[in-house]
Amino acid sequence: MHVNREPAVIKTTCAYCGVGCGISAKVTDPELHLVEITGREDHPANYGRLCSKGSALGETVSLEGRLLTPKIKNIPFSWPQALDEVATRLKSTIEQYGPNAVALYGSGQLLTEDYYVANKLMKGFIGSANMDTNSRLCMASTVAGQKRAFGSDTVPNNYQDLELADLLILSGSNTAWCHPVLFQRIRAMKEQRPEMKVVVIDPRRTDTCDIADLHLAIKPGSDVLLFNGLLAYLAEQGGLDAAYISEHCTGFDQALAVAGNSYENLDELAHLCGESVENILRFYHWFLNTDKTVTAWSQGVNQSMSGTDKVNAIINCHLATGRIGKPGSGPLSLTGQPNAMGGREVGGLANQLAAHMDFTPEDIARVGQFWNAPNMVESPGKTAVDLFKAMESGEIKFVWIMGTNPVVSLPDSHRVIKALQQCPTVVVSDCIEHTDTTAFADILLPAAPWSEKDGTVTNSERRISRQRALFPLAGEARPDWWIISEVAHRLGFSKDFDYSSSAAIFREHAALSGYENTSSGKIRDFNIGALANISDQQYQALSPFQWPLTVDLAASDSEKGSLSENPLESLSSQQRLFSQGGFYTSDGKARFVTTGSISQPNAPGKTYPLLLNTGRVRDHWHTMTRTGLSARLNQHSDEPFLAMHAEDAERYQLSEEGLCQITSEFGKAVVRVQISDRQRSGEVFMPMHWTRQHSATGFSGVLVNPVLDPVSKQPDLKFTPISVTPYEVEQYGVLFTRQRVKLPGVDYLTEVRSDHGFRYELAGKNLNQLPLFSSFNQSRKAEYLDSAHGESRSAWFDGESIQALWVSGSARSECDRQWLQSLFGQNKTIEESWWILAGTPPRGEDAGRQVCACFGVGEKTICRAIAEHELTEPEQVGEYLKAGTNCGSCIPEIRALIAR
Repeated sequence: MHVNREPAVIKTTCAYCGVGCGISAKVTDPELHLVEITGREDHPANYGRLCSKGSALGETVSLEGRLLTPKIKNIPFSWPQALDEVATRLKSTIEQYGPNAVALYGSGQLLTEDYYVANKLMKGFIGSANMDTNSRLCMASTVAGQKRAFGSDTVPNNYQDLELADLLILSGSNTAWCHPVLFQRIRAMKEQRPEMKVVVIDPRRTDTCDIADLHLAIKPGSDVLLFNGLLAYLAEQGGLDAAYISEHCTGFDQALAVAGNSYENLDELAHLCGESVENILRFYHWFLNTDKTVTAWSQGVNQSMSGTDKVNAIINCHLATGRIGKPGSGPLSLTGQPNAMGGREVGGLANQLAAHMDFTPEDIARVGQFWNAPNMVESPGKTAVDLFKAMESGEIKFVWIMGTNPVVSLPDSHRVIKALQQCPTVVVSDCIEHTDTTAFADILLPAAPWSEKDGTVTNSERRISRQRALFPLAGEARPDWWIISEVAHRLGFSKDFDYSSSAAIFREHAALSGYENTSSGKIRDFNIGALANISDQQYQALSPFQWPLTVDLAASDSEKGSLSENPLESLSSQQRLFSQGGFYTSDGKARFVTTGSISQPNAPGKTYPLLLNTGRVRDHWHTMTRTGLSARLNQHSDEPFLAMHAEDAERYQLSEEGLCQITSEFGKAVVRVQISDRQRSGEVFMPMHWTRQHSATGFSGVLVNPVLDPVSKQPDLKFTPISVTPYEVEQYGVLFTRQRVKLPGVDYLTEVRSDHGFRYELAGKNLNQLPLFSSFNQSRKAEYLDSAHGESRSAWFDGESIQALWVSGSARSECDRQWLQSLFGQNKTIEESWWILAGTPPRGEDAGRQVCACFGVGEKTICRAIAEHELTEPEQVGEYLKAGTNCGSCIPEIRALIAR
């Protein structure tokens, strides 16, 4: 008798930002990689909520584009052959040039277990500290700032404090788009408690400002001045916690003196920050009089040449008021990647050792002894930007890149390309075969993707969660830890890398965190040593928890001595730290850090008069290797663009949706113009996501300057002087196809995935003569010349389905792209071609540009509902159309449509 069994629900963790949302995944077809994704209601990070990207994860787990076999010089080889080649080249490099000629560049997409094994091999056995990670581009300034203040890379507070605060300051964080689930939680609490105040500090008026009581649109780079002014104001107004400062801190007088000397008076401070005295005083007054205050920050603070000082200027204000590690009160950094913090825990950065240990003689000896390391490093290695410079100069001869795309994400990417071309051996482990970085690989190793990985990740609030595989390993893909261990075996280190599972690695990682970490010596913040003896079964069932873990004093002696089925049952997890001091410095006291104002070495001038800021858009992630696979995530922001104020557009003779050429000292890009009143005149914004896989000219990395924070070595991705000019072309075109096509030699090209095919936005000359069109000759063709719009349109049909549609003219076509894309999912014969060639849908079918990614609701559909039903609130739109009722990321945009 055949029994239909309900698919099992797998509890795992989202692959995207540092919120670390829990996911429930129900695999409905393991062969076709079909899975239903919902939010996990029992996970403390999201309580069932998901954003547009998380909701669409099931659309990104197919085998399309996957790297499924090892390759050497693009020729498939077996795993033994590929691993032998890696090991042979590695040995040869070390023998000829020494271990410091070797480098490894990792990713916040790696699981903690992957990171741990990579770090151990590099820093303990190869003997090179040249291991850095793309977290250097994300959180390095926060790491440096917290270590300077607390003596450790410790996040004092948690997500719940965002809801408990009476004053929430979001500094350099477009939370609505970059940490949407946290934004949902904040919005829900503000609706319950309207008296809760939200201050957004950001040069741009982002969607996060939708819930702001005050928006401080300060000049880029003026954050230190703003918070120095706050510290001085608190001292003047008697707002200090003198007892906390005296008992738990040092260096206050020096920090206050420097803060007070940063500006002459409040008028000058306001001028330097580009804000009104009234708004700054309102912010200062709220901070002074609100005990429950949380300051949360992200890349707008970190990605700066003064990022570390920005972090310390914020922390100084919280230390000065004793508002740290208390419910609803404290500083909270929001990490960008799903495991940026896990990588920090295992020493993934070049200036760290494992388990939050540093390059001190004691820590070097401790880690070396624990690992029984034959080649323990003794000093920090090269950080990301300097690592690639050393490749270019010939100092580094062998680089292994894991799970990241530095050709796109690093600044001055032309130099990154040159470095990879110069490097004798480039090994890339990735799950995607064709990226801008894999193009330069000598050896390609197929790594397991998110949906096939098993291990742990740590989110922004120190919460460790299990990531569980949804599918068996596809093709010859393998976990990163397995690949690294196999190379270690070939280097002669089999005994020390004899791991059978991710659980075995986790046990070692936990044991190291507790090693010599007791009250008899210097206590370290990161400690999960109580889980060092966890069984495989307990590891599989492990629930989310926050570190540090301590043995529960109330537990019985038998409970303390062994782990039960639930290994966390007899352990206590610390939600907050430092409310009563206890910092991880030599004297247990926090350090106030002097934060003087630093002038930018690369200010805008006559040649490059505009200031470029780069960052994320709502529905995309990093370099689109995952979100680029989802049709619905490609619709809201479908082309690379430059957002600018109308005054700048007029000054430089640019028009909405026209093309512009951006030029910096380092490179050029061509993108679409987006005129926005959310930008201040003189400042422009460009998204970071587009790569050479999706666009011919739209990547920001070629423009961005490689200026670094002197402390954290994090690149300043928010402050690049540029110039902009109109990009003149003879012809524009938009091509709709059922299959992906190649269009070489086109001046401007962007690929957009849709539900039933692809759309290509083109600009250049002689576009009607593209060789591609001759391949459609086997299909029946219908043509139409629209003289009124100066456009020609051609459609090709095969039986009852349209195969391709081409629209071209001297200007960008205003045809309804969303509607035309949808026709590829319908049966349309050539006899119905007049509808298609008209380019205009019947009334009611013109949805317009997508606003709600979760339910595919367009702008025109929302506007019709608002007008016809006289809707005045986003919630009413949600009742009619569902828009805004899932992740909520589109609510600010719906509110703007209502207002319009």
